[in-house]
Amino acid sequence: MQFIKEIYSYRTMISSLVRKDLKGRYKGSLLGFLWTFINPLLQLAVYTFVFKVILKNPTPNYYLHLFVALVPWIFFSSALTTGSKAISGQANMIKKIYFPREVLPISYATSSFINMLLSFIVIFAVCLFSPVGLSPVPLLVLPFVMIIQYALVTGVTLITSSLTVYLRDLEHIMSVLNMVLMYLSPVVYPVSYIPEKYYAIYMLNPMSSLIIAYRDILYEGIVPQLQTLLIAFAESVAVLLAGLLIFGKLKKGFAEEL
Repeated sequence: MQFIKEIYSYRTMISSLVRKDLKGRYKGSLLGFLWTFINPLLQLAVYTFVFKVILKNPTPNYYLHLFVALVPWIFFSSALTTGSKAISGQANMIKKIYFPREVLPISYATSSFINMLLSFIVIFAVCLFSPVGLSPVPLLVLPFVMIIQYALVTGVTLITSSLTVYLRDLEHIMSVLNMVLMYLSPVVYPVSYIPEKYYAIYMLNPMSSLIIAYRDILYEGIVPQLQTLLIAFAESVAVLLAGLLIFGKLKKGFAEEL
């Protein structure tokens, strides 16, 4: 409770850092904030061409099947790549002033979360004009799924940002791990492709259950199974708690290492 109170007392700083990050993401670029929408659309076009046109994926409305998983995946992958620099990229701030160091990864995860929410505007538009449409009842579960993923991404950002301070090579390893995890998650293919004997192991990946939930809501138009939501919740909370524990152990040496 003491930790929660301390973080809450620095809510203004978190809000300021979130605004700064959102404004700085595409600062100086010609299209600016439009890249929030263009980036996932470009990735959608490339993956759809490769997996639907070239590899002949038989999934109906494959573009939508892919898109509703791709945007949440981009949010998660940010914790592995740019999120790993949340501490090392703020060395001057850490050395000069006191504040709970957790503020930095939390603010980064929050700005990435807001970026994902804005991208969902495009998802909703695509769904409305697709044969699938939007089902009102499943949409009621969507905020819960998003909050679960926010907890997961915050936990991963806490882990990667704290470890990168001590292991600088981790910043490059995360880019490779990001690619590996993407193909170990049901982003570009349906989860039905996974052999039953490997299914339990496959579901140890927290993004597997989350992507299934997103697809149930936005692609299938159904409420996700309770088991899927419970798995996603349990794994995300476990990662968040692990992140807080690891970050808490390592943050004492940040100033010296930076």
